[in-house]
Amino acid sequence: MNNVTITEADGVRNMHFGTRWVQGSMRLDDPFALELEYVQQMMIWALFIHQPKSIVQLGLGAGALTKFCYRHFPQARTTAIELSSAVITANHAMFALPPNNSRLHVIEMDAMNFVQDPGNRGVVDVLQVDLYDADAHGPVFQSAEFYQACADCLTPQGMMTVNLFCDYPDHGKNLEAMDHAFEAVAWLPEVHDGNVVAMGFKQAPSVDFDQLYARAVLFRRDTGLPAESWVDGLQAWMQGA
Repeated sequence: MNNVTITEADGVRNMHFGTRWVQGSMRLDDPFALELEYVQQMMIWALFIHQPKSIVQLGLGAGALTKFCYRHFPQARTTAIELSSAVITANHAMFALPPNNSRLHVIEMDAMNFVQDPGNRGVVDVLQVDLYDADAHGPVFQSAEFYQACADCLTPQGMMTVNLFCDYPDHGKNLEAMDHAFEAVAWLPEVHDGNVVAMGFKQAPSVDFDQLYARAVLFRRDTGLPAESWVDGLQAWMQGA
Protein backbone atom coordinates (compact mmCIF):
# COMPACT_ATOMS: atom_id res chain seq x y z
CA MET A 1 0.00 0.00 0.00
CA ASN A 2 2.85 2.36 -0.81
CA ASN A 3 0.84 4.03 -3.59
CA VAL A 4 -0.80 6.71 -1.45
CA THR A 5 -2.28 9.50 -3.54
CA ILE A 6 -3.91 12.78 -2.50
CA THR A 7 -6.69 14.78 -4.16
CA GLU A 8 -8.33 18.04 -3.15
CA ALA A 9 -11.71 19.52 -4.05
CA ASP A 10 -14.02 22.10 -2.46
CA GLY A 11 -11.77 22.57 0.55
CA VAL A 12 -11.50 18.84 1.32
CA ARG A 13 -8.33 16.76 1.05
CA ASN A 14 -8.82 13.07 0.26
CA MET A 15 -6.54 10.06 0.62
CA HIS A 16 -6.54 7.25 -1.94
CA PHE A 17 -4.49 4.09 -2.28
CA GLY A 18 -3.80 4.62 -5.98
CA THR A 19 -7.44 4.05 -6.98
CA ARG A 20 -10.59 6.18 -7.14
CA TRP A 21 -11.80 4.95 -3.77
CA VAL A 22 -11.59 7.54 -0.98
CA GLN A 23 -9.87 6.08 2.07
CA GLY A 24 -10.28 9.17 4.22
CA SER A 25 -10.92 12.90 4.07
CA MET A 26 -10.03 16.10 5.92
CA ARG A 27 -11.58 19.55 5.65
CA LEU A 28 -8.64 21.88 5.28
CA ASP A 29 -10.05 24.63 7.48
CA ASP A 30 -11.02 22.18 10.26
CA PRO A 31 -8.49 19.31 10.29
CA PHE A 32 -9.84 17.63 13.45
CA ALA A 33 -13.46 17.47 12.26
CA LEU A 34 -15.13 14.35 10.87
CA GLU A 35 -15.98 15.07 7.26
CA LEU A 36 -17.60 11.82 6.06
CA GLU A 37 -21.02 10.75 7.33
CA TYR A 38 -20.13 7.13 8.02
CA VAL A 39 -17.03 8.23 9.93
CA GLN A 40 -19.23 10.41 12.11
CA GLN A 41 -21.51 7.41 12.74
CA MET A 42 -18.53 5.36 13.90
CA MET A 43 -18.64 7.56 17.02
CA ILE A 44 -22.03 6.19 18.14
CA TRP A 45 -20.19 4.30 20.88
CA ALA A 46 -19.84 7.65 22.73
CA LEU A 47 -23.57 7.47 23.54
CA PHE A 48 -22.93 4.25 25.48
CA ILE A 49 -19.39 4.75 26.85
CA HIS A 50 -18.70 8.15 28.40
CA GLN A 51 -15.19 7.96 29.87
CA PRO A 52 -13.17 5.41 27.89
CA LYS A 53 -9.60 4.81 29.00
CA SER A 54 -8.46 2.99 25.85
CA ILE A 55 -9.63 3.72 22.29
CA VAL A 56 -8.13 1.67 19.45
CA GLN A 57 -8.53 2.34 15.74
CA LEU A 58 -7.77 -0.52 13.31
CA GLY A 59 -6.87 1.10 10.00
CA LEU A 60 -5.65 4.67 10.20
CA GLY A 61 -7.04 5.93 6.87
CA ALA A 62 -6.65 9.71 6.82
CA GLY A 63 -6.54 9.79 10.61
CA ALA A 64 -9.97 11.39 11.11
CA LEU A 65 -11.25 9.17 13.93
CA THR A 66 -7.87 9.00 15.61
CA LYS A 67 -7.51 12.79 15.67
CA PHE A 68 -11.12 13.29 16.77
CA CYS A 69 -10.80 10.88 19.69
CA TYR A 70 -7.45 12.38 20.67
CA ARG A 71 -9.03 15.83 20.85
CA HIS A 72 -12.38 15.04 22.47
CA PHE A 73 -11.41 12.27 24.92
CA PRO A 74 -8.31 13.62 26.68
CA GLN A 75 -8.65 11.10 29.51
CA ALA A 76 -8.15 8.21 27.06
CA ARG A 77 -5.14 6.64 25.45
CA THR A 78 -5.85 6.67 21.69
CA THR A 79 -4.05 4.05 19.61
CA ALA A 80 -4.13 3.54 15.85
CA ILE A 81 -2.92 0.33 14.21
CA GLU A 82 -1.82 0.76 10.60
CA LEU A 83 0.03 -1.71 8.37
CA SER A 84 1.39 0.82 5.87
CA SER A 85 4.27 3.10 6.75
CA ALA A 86 3.32 5.23 3.71
CA VAL A 87 -0.14 5.86 5.16
CA ILE A 88 1.37 6.88 8.50
CA THR A 89 3.85 9.21 6.78
CA ALA A 90 1.09 10.79 4.69
CA ASN A 91 -0.99 11.38 7.81
CA HIS A 92 1.78 13.32 9.49
CA ALA A 93 2.68 15.26 6.34
CA MET A 94 -0.73 15.96 4.82
CA PHE A 95 -3.49 15.24 7.35
CA ALA A 96 -2.39 17.06 10.51
CA LEU A 97 -1.85 13.92 12.58
CA PRO A 98 0.05 14.89 15.75
CA PRO A 99 3.22 13.00 16.68
CA ASN A 100 3.07 10.15 19.16
CA ASN A 101 2.94 11.24 22.79
CA SER A 102 1.65 10.00 26.14
CA ARG A 103 -1.97 9.92 24.89
CA LEU A 104 -1.54 9.14 21.19
CA HIS A 105 0.14 6.07 19.75
CA VAL A 106 0.21 5.21 16.05
CA ILE A 107 1.73 1.77 15.58
CA GLU A 108 2.87 0.22 12.30
CA MET A 109 1.42 -3.26 12.69
CA ASP A 110 -0.97 -5.75 11.12
CA ALA A 111 -4.45 -5.42 12.67
CA MET A 112 -4.89 -9.18 12.94
CA ASN A 113 -1.64 -9.49 14.86
CA PHE A 114 -2.81 -6.76 17.24
CA VAL A 115 -6.17 -8.31 18.09
CA GLN A 116 -4.62 -11.78 18.44
CA ASP A 117 -1.89 -10.56 20.80
CA PRO A 118 -2.61 -12.02 24.29
CA GLY A 119 -1.32 -8.78 25.78
CA ASN A 120 -4.29 -6.92 24.31
CA ARG A 121 -6.97 -9.16 25.82
CA GLY A 122 -9.66 -7.39 27.84
CA VAL A 123 -8.04 -3.96 27.91
CA VAL A 124 -9.73 -1.95 25.12
CA ASP A 125 -12.88 0.05 25.90
CA VAL A 126 -13.59 1.09 22.31
CA LEU A 127 -12.51 -0.60 19.10
CA GLN A 128 -13.09 1.20 15.78
CA VAL A 129 -12.55 -1.01 12.73
CA ASP A 130 -12.14 0.42 9.22
CA LEU A 131 -9.87 -1.91 7.25
CA TYR A 132 -9.80 -1.70 3.44
CA ASP A 133 -7.24 -2.25 0.71
CA ALA A 134 -6.86 -0.23 -2.49
CA ASP A 135 -9.72 -2.00 -4.30
CA ALA A 136 -12.16 -1.57 -1.36
CA HIS A 137 -14.24 -4.59 -2.38
CA GLY A 138 -14.89 -5.41 1.28
CA PRO A 139 -13.24 -5.39 4.70
CA VAL A 140 -9.76 -6.91 4.71
CA PHE A 141 -10.77 -9.18 7.61
CA GLN A 142 -14.30 -10.63 7.67
CA SER A 143 -13.93 -13.96 9.45
CA ALA A 144 -15.53 -15.16 12.65
CA GLU A 145 -11.99 -15.62 14.01
CA PHE A 146 -11.19 -11.95 13.43
CA TYR A 147 -14.34 -10.66 15.08
CA GLN A 148 -13.85 -13.05 18.01
CA ALA A 149 -10.35 -11.68 18.47
CA CYS A 150 -11.79 -8.14 18.39
CA ALA A 151 -14.34 -9.07 21.07
CA ASP A 152 -11.59 -10.67 23.17
CA CYS A 153 -9.71 -7.36 23.23
CA LEU A 154 -12.64 -5.50 24.79
CA THR A 155 -13.30 -4.80 28.43
CA PRO A 156 -16.55 -6.30 29.81
CA GLN A 157 -18.52 -3.16 28.92
CA GLY A 158 -16.55 -2.55 25.73
CA MET A 159 -17.93 -1.85 22.27
CA MET A 160 -16.80 -2.15 18.65
CA THR A 161 -17.92 -0.06 15.69
CA VAL A 162 -17.06 -1.27 12.19
CA ASN A 163 -17.43 0.20 8.72
CA LEU A 164 -19.00 -2.25 6.27
CA PHE A 165 -18.51 -1.13 2.68
CA CYS A 166 -19.18 -4.17 0.55
CA ASP A 167 -21.74 -6.03 -1.53
CA TYR A 168 -24.91 -7.05 0.30
CA PRO A 169 -24.00 -10.76 0.61
CA ASP A 170 -20.85 -9.69 2.44
CA HIS A 171 -22.85 -7.46 4.78
CA GLY A 172 -24.61 -10.59 5.98
CA LYS A 173 -21.35 -12.52 6.18
CA ASN A 174 -19.81 -9.89 8.45
CA LEU A 175 -22.88 -9.47 10.64
CA GLU A 176 -23.21 -13.23 11.08
CA ALA A 177 -19.55 -13.45 12.10
CA MET A 178 -20.07 -10.62 14.56
CA ASP A 179 -23.14 -12.36 16.00
CA HIS A 180 -20.96 -15.30 17.05
CA ALA A 181 -18.49 -13.05 18.85
CA PHE A 182 -20.63 -10.37 20.50
CA GLU A 183 -23.56 -10.62 22.87
CA ALA A 184 -25.44 -7.96 20.89
CA VAL A 185 -25.03 -6.62 17.34
CA ALA A 186 -26.84 -3.71 15.68
CA TRP A 187 -26.33 -1.48 12.66
CA LEU A 188 -27.37 1.89 11.28
CA PRO A 189 -29.09 2.55 7.93
CA GLU A 190 -26.81 2.70 4.91
CA VAL A 191 -25.49 6.18 4.16
CA HIS A 192 -25.44 7.68 0.67
CA ASP A 193 -21.90 6.47 -0.02
CA GLY A 194 -22.96 2.85 0.55
CA ASN A 195 -21.34 2.42 3.97
CA VAL A 196 -23.09 0.64 6.83
CA VAL A 197 -21.82 1.15 10.38
CA ALA A 198 -22.35 -1.87 12.63
CA MET A 199 -21.92 -2.11 16.39
CA GLY A 200 -20.80 -5.05 18.48
CA PHE A 201 -21.44 -4.98 22.24
CA LYS A 202 -19.36 -7.22 24.49
CA GLN A 203 -22.39 -7.34 26.79
CA ALA A 204 -25.91 -6.53 25.63
CA PRO A 205 -26.77 -2.98 26.71
CA SER A 206 -29.94 -1.86 28.40
CA VAL A 207 -31.26 0.62 25.84
CA ASP A 208 -33.31 3.56 27.06
CA PHE A 209 -34.00 5.74 24.01
CA ASP A 210 -34.96 8.81 26.05
CA GLN A 211 -31.59 8.57 27.76
CA LEU A 212 -29.79 8.02 24.45
CA TYR A 213 -31.44 11.08 22.92
CA ALA A 214 -30.44 13.15 25.94
CA ARG A 215 -26.85 11.98 25.59
CA ALA A 216 -26.98 12.66 21.85
CA VAL A 217 -28.04 16.26 22.45
CA LEU A 218 -25.07 16.78 24.76
CA PHE A 219 -22.68 15.10 22.34
CA ARG A 220 -23.88 17.31 19.48
CA ARG A 221 -23.43 20.36 21.72
CA ASP A 222 -19.86 19.33 22.53
CA THR A 223 -18.77 18.08 19.09
CA GLY A 224 -21.18 19.38 16.48
CA LEU A 225 -21.96 15.85 15.29
CA PRO A 226 -25.60 14.94 14.44
CA ALA A 227 -25.85 12.30 17.14
CA GLU A 228 -29.65 12.40 17.39
CA SER A 229 -29.82 10.96 13.87
CA TRP A 230 -27.81 7.96 15.05
CA VAL A 231 -30.35 7.27 17.75
CA ASP A 232 -33.10 7.59 15.12
CA GLY A 233 -31.26 4.98 13.04
CA LEU A 234 -30.77 2.65 15.98
CA GLN A 235 -34.43 2.93 16.93
CA ALA A 236 -35.47 2.19 13.34
CA TRP A 237 -33.21 -0.87 13.35
CA MET A 238 -34.72 -2.14 16.61
CA GLN A 239 -38.25 -1.70 15.32
CA GLY A 240 -37.39 -3.61 12.17
CA ALA A 241 -35.28 -6.33 13.82
